[in-house]
Amino acid sequence: MNSSQFVHWFRQAGPYINAHRGKIFVVQFSGEAVEADRFSSLIHDLALLHGLGIRLVLVHGARTQIEARLREAGREWRYINGLRVTEADDLRYVKQAIGRVRIRVEARLSMGLANSPMHGARLRVVSGNMVTARPLGVRDGVDYGFTGEVRKIDDRAIRQWLEQDAIVLLSPLGYSPTGEIFNLGAEDLATATALALRADKLLILSESLPLRDPAGRPIRELHPGDAARRLTESPDLPEETVRHLRQALRACQGGVRRVHLLDRRTDGALLLELFTRDGDGALITGDLYEGLRPATIDDVGGILELLQPLEADGTLVRRSRERLEMEIERFSLLERDGAIIGCVALYPFPEERLGELACVAVHPDYRNSGRAEALLRFIERQARDQRLQRLFVLTTRTAHWFRERGFEPAEVGDLPMAKQTLYNWQRRSKVFIKTL
Repeated sequence: MNSSQFVHWFRQAGPYINAHRGKIFVVQFSGEAVEADRFSSLIHDLALLHGLGIRLVLVHGARTQIEARLREAGREWRYINGLRVTEADDLRYVKQAIGRVRIRVEARLSMGLANSPMHGARLRVVSGNMVTARPLGVRDGVDYGFTGEVRKIDDRAIRQWLEQDAIVLLSPLGYSPTGEIFNLGAEDLATATALALRADKLLILSESLPLRDPAGRPIRELHPGDAARRLTESPDLPEETVRHLRQALRACQGGVRRVHLLDRRTDGALLLELFTRDGDGALITGDLYEGLRPATIDDVGGILELLQPLEADGTLVRRSRERLEMEIERFSLLERDGAIIGCVALYPFPEERLGELACVAVHPDYRNSGRAEALLRFIERQARDQRLQRLFVLTTRTAHWFRERGFEPAEVGDLPMAKQTLYNWQRRSKVFIKTL
């Protein structure tokens, strides 16, 4: 990367740096990640995130190390329904393996060598008994022994440490009020932690290959409903991918707004996902929880009712019922309990690789709640799927809203020729364009 490319990238990262500062991110990574050659790079990236003001809770796995330690001890183990059965005689080996992983992670986070990315970081890492657990017990006739599940996360203690600028490191062990120790799944622990903290993001560094669509293209964003359909309609998904999709669904349904599935083997996956426009992994977001769907001819009356106040005050250009009926396939709707509470339209101009964003409208009772942003993200994804490179919008009243979301001022001459001929010079709408 030359100097001009670096300057351009750094400037582009600025809005993301500002947006993420002070937010709580739960980052989950496996025991395989700890053993990998690039583990130091992951630690460096985590230190950088901390330095940028992000509050980090790290959850590590240890499946690889536990199996290796049990193998050394001549012990056999079983997985049933994706869960390890932890016998009483196995527990000491489990604790040894997890303890070694935790110490290794803490040691890497403590580095501060000169001429290294960790120089001057001076990270404070906190671990402890912040996870209360209970036994899984007997399920479907299987006694899981000392395998447990999260009962409670001490979110108050974690928040206090985060406010004191510490990184919190959680290992897959939990403690009962009676003093027993239980082996936990990293997925269960990370999800429970994100839910207890109401984390802004849950970032999962996966060992599986990235999700792809039928054409082989990487999937960048999924609604929880899409993720649920993949689980039911794709029986050939890797076991780990199934676990992570189920984990993401649980997190979204519990109130975590954004779950990111990242390929751990991609160098800098966290930085690419958090500080670039397109990201690097799959985002699963519950922002559109009411349900977004294509409009049909039966929705015309509801759309007219939604648009009428905005047309009356001049925010939107009036559309007749006849025009709406002719263009209904361009519209998508947000629906809640059978009522239309939002709409948006995309008019593509394939030859110019441009798309027009139109009729962004949200019912007054649901404004200032992120729904307009969710509609915008949906249209951006739809435009990318249609191989469009830029979106343009014409507006008279909401210029600042679009500027704040990456649209840049443009001229009428920048519009597709077909749109230029229809431009209303009396209305004098301002033109904004966003590169996707």
